[in-house]
Amino acid sequence: MSIDIDPLREADGITVTDHIENTQFEVYTDRPVEPRRRPESDHYFPVDASVAIETGSIEIPRVAVVETRAGDGTLLTHGDCYTMPDGTYHVGINPAPTKLYLTFDAGFSVSTTDRTTRIDLDAPGTVGLGFRSLHQTPAGTITTPTDPESLMDAVSLLGSALQTTSPERSFPTLRGHPPLIEPGDEFRVPERVEPVDSGVRIVVPPEYRYLYPVVSLAYYFAADVVPGDDPRIEGDGWTYPLEPGFEARTAQVLRQSFHMDCLARTEGFYPVDLHERETTDLDLDWGRLYDLPLAERLGEYLDVPFADVEPELPQWTLTTDVRPDPGNVEMLPFVAGELSIVRSPETVTPVEDDGGAGVGFLGGPDRSFARATRREVPAGGGGLGDDEFVRGGASAAATRGADASAERGAVAAQTDFVRPEPVDTVEHAWVGDGVPLDANKATLDAYHRRLEAGQVEQSRISVLVVCNDEQMREEGNVADLYGLRDMVQFDIEVRHDLTRAEMRETLESDVDFLHYIGHVDDRGMQCAEGYLDLTDEDLEIGVSAFLLNACQSYRQGEALVHRGSRGGIVTLSDVANSPATTLGRIIARLMNSGFNLRTALHVAKRELITGHQYIVVGDGGTTICQSRSGSAVVINLKRESSGDWEVSADMLPNGPYGNGTLTTLNLATDDSNHYIPVKLDYQAVSTEELSKFLDLETAPVFKSGQLVWSDELNFRVQG
Repeated sequence: MSIDIDPLREADGITVTDHIENTQFEVYTDRPVEPRRRPESDHYFPVDASVAIETGSIEIPRVAVVETRAGDGTLLTHGDCYTMPDGTYHVGINPAPTKLYLTFDAGFSVSTTDRTTRIDLDAPGTVGLGFRSLHQTPAGTITTPTDPESLMDAVSLLGSALQTTSPERSFPTLRGHPPLIEPGDEFRVPERVEPVDSGVRIVVPPEYRYLYPVVSLAYYFAADVVPGDDPRIEGDGWTYPLEPGFEARTAQVLRQSFHMDCLARTEGFYPVDLHERETTDLDLDWGRLYDLPLAERLGEYLDVPFADVEPELPQWTLTTDVRPDPGNVEMLPFVAGELSIVRSPETVTPVEDDGGAGVGFLGGPDRSFARATRREVPAGGGGLGDDEFVRGGASAAATRGADASAERGAVAAQTDFVRPEPVDTVEHAWVGDGVPLDANKATLDAYHRRLEAGQVEQSRISVLVVCNDEQMREEGNVADLYGLRDMVQFDIEVRHDLTRAEMRETLESDVDFLHYIGHVDDRGMQCAEGYLDLTDEDLEIGVSAFLLNACQSYRQGEALVHRGSRGGIVTLSDVANSPATTLGRIIARLMNSGFNLRTALHVAKRELITGHQYIVVGDGGTTICQSRSGSAVVINLKRESSGDWEVSADMLPNGPYGNGTLTTLNLATDDSNHYIPVKLDYQAVSTEELSKFLDLETAPVFKSGQLVWSDELNFRVQG
């Protein structure tokens, strides 16, 4: 079973552990409880696990919205403070790390504090609790020849995963994971993969460079993709051209239609007050649009010029470059499922070897912040100066001579570095040959591991810090930064100077996150008595995610992913010790706060220009725990002349809290709902209000452009 429910040891209540998503949270009661299994069918909404307990109250350590339905499922009310008379109720609490539903027969009241949400029954009794993992799996695998026309038939079935064609599919939980695609001699579709007749057609020339950029559109519109000379989208009685500027047009269609669906869905099952709906300049009949079939609604959306919509659109989160090669077809469902903007570059700029330094210097209870339903290089760290050792092999660090430099250059020459075109999105992924600068090298095996749901024995998050060099012990103190979460349980271990055998054992162990500090060169990872080269060793890797904070660690990290890891952060060049130590500490705090690998590195790059020497390999969406806010939150502060504060918050999709998730920032000056991704801006926030806000959780804060942390800034916010 993917979800475990156990009694709390030091308080009254239960611990809920979702082994698929690596999430854990506590539910409190007013007395000791012994959960007993009950049928999942007792709940109105589908659940993965269900228990019954005897209690007079239910409390969760976060501020949430409580949605109450009658026994037949009719929505009665929702909010965070209300009472209900005697009756039979199905109650949903959102957000929570899993979908959380209650069922009981009693009158009750809902109340909140600044950190908790509580439901008090009029009389103690039996309460059923249901939990559903936010994890989504594909319904099956489509087998297809990989010529473009055959592949069009497979891409036309990506939308079979949609659980609705209404605007509510802009909620991540109502989209579902697209079916997988694998090459084969014949076209075969599993029984459970059934086409959706949305009435939308996408017409493109039968070439990979035209087909790949429309996969997210095909998925989100449940569209048929058919061959034709002039790229366009068609519905009954309307046509929208995708030329000139084909890839830019596809990105615009995705952003515009998604935004307008988020506005229109407020007319449906979830009539919340959405800030983007209240402030839009689009004068449209949203109620009528909501009721239209998907194709007609899309046609009316696209009648609105993009220039009229663009000022309202958030910065999109992810662009994925998929090289136009038949070998990349298996990645398409994963790319579409992330609602990524997709480009398919036929040519790419290679990075010339710089004569010895690899790619050289690469410029270029719990209330949370939200409810989700550059500083220059430090002194001595600007490059590889004479006073600063690098994290290559020990001999290289010591001699810093021509021979060592030539060795590192030889390693770099074995790797084809490429420089993708810049993107306008926060994150950037690369699918295809070559090692991309400043982009996530996404790999199929890593993405497949997203879908693995094997039983996990432990209910705690395991972090292992390995420091294999005495001079780098300072970074070993990052162990103190993991586990700084009062509602998430971590097992943290620090080990030093491992032998080759010990390193093998470590890499094969069941560890959620490995933070490696040491030397790497062409011989592999340095150990106490030699080197362990993961590209040669036959290992079964158990480590889920990692940071290899050493020189030119890309090849070793790539080997980890190929042999079992989901993803990690690696270096493309030599890294000086001081900035590497700083970056390691930043990544540690961000992973501890629930950030995924891509977003964590994005934040680190804002602080350290040397962060551009690092990339993510594998699944950049990998997390080791969940952010309290659900989304990834980055705070920006600037002091106003009045003494108050200018506050902005970047709220980015993260894990199950994907594009379209509702969120509310817990500032007293804002009680509006927003959809993710979003950048929220506030003026004239008092120091007192800001101090209370920063006390809610630990997250990165850029104060006048410099990275600090909310738990640090809170104590000196007057300064």
